[in-house]
Amino acid sequence: MAAIGLIGAGSWGSALSYELANNGHQVNVWSVDAKEVYMINNFHEQMVKLPGTILPESVKATGDLEPVIRESEVLVLAVPSSFTRGTAKKMAPFVRDGQLIISVAKGIEEGTLFTLTQIIEQEIPQAKTAVLCGPTHAEEVGKGLPTCIVAGAKEEETAQLVQNLFMSPVFRVYTSPDVLGMQIGAALKNVVALAAGVADGLGYGDNTKAALITRGIAEITRLGTAAGGRAETFAGLTGIGDLIVTCASMHSRNRRAGILIGQGKTPDEAMREVKQVVEGVYSAKAAREMAEHYEIETPIIDAVCSVLSGAMTPQAAVDNLMMRDKKAEAFSLRWDE
Repeated sequence: MAAIGLIGAGSWGSALSYELANNGHQVNVWSVDAKEVYMINNFHEQMVKLPGTILPESVKATGDLEPVIRESEVLVLAVPSSFTRGTAKKMAPFVRDGQLIISVAKGIEEGTLFTLTQIIEQEIPQAKTAVLCGPTHAEEVGKGLPTCIVAGAKEEETAQLVQNLFMSPVFRVYTSPDVLGMQIGAALKNVVALAAGVADGLGYGDNTKAALITRGIAEITRLGTAAGGRAETFAGLTGIGDLIVTCASMHSRNRRAGILIGQGKTPDEAMREVKQVVEGVYSAKAAREMAEHYEIETPIIDAVCSVLSGAMTPQAAVDNLMMRDKKAEAFSLRWDE
């Protein structure tokens, strides 16, 4: 049994608290929101963001960050990506040399183009980092439904440590050394999922969804490999797997926000209606910056950015995508001479 500090009590942090506590670990949750602390300690449930998942009574919550960090062997950082740097700054004075921080959010920082583990390493250089991501909706993890995910770290033994902490009969954990590729795939799929939601909101069908998923993973792979990720990663759980589940499920806040935008709501109105952080909205601009930096063509990402900024209507963005110059599907394929 390990002492785990869970930093963040949103839907995903609460689902992971449920998983870790059921594995026999002592889980102490930190939240900046006093209402979340009260709900977890008194009702054993994140009643707003993950209703219906009853946490084991061993899960305790607090608004005091220092003891959670100092009394834990391992930390799980589960705040939304846009709060990662600010939270890491708060954590830094209390983190011990070599203490492991597992990043479980998904995003790329605008401006720096840093992944979340790179942000953590910059703000908390004494820490060891790992990442946990894949096709995992909190609502289903909180119900104990069979799920697969990937633990990534620079060192194999660190990835295996994360694997051992989380592995259970309903939560299968694979390992990977491609920490960069995993995080790029996890962040960019949210942008493509917004596009898939917009298509749903416009009333398009399965053909459109299949096209967006397939051409979306092509974009993600082109950009991800240019940035240093491995092609195999984008063909796996943190690439195509994560993209499929985020584009297809109504659990996906990115898809739900996209549907509302396709139906005519502004991005701000859509995010207010979803009532949770829509990571794809924050990652879209960073994705476009990354594409410009590496000089990679990303028409779907560009279209999402144009819709989010108000430069293009959803219908015009679709028309623009469909009427681009004619191309081969895969340039590596050649006809026999």
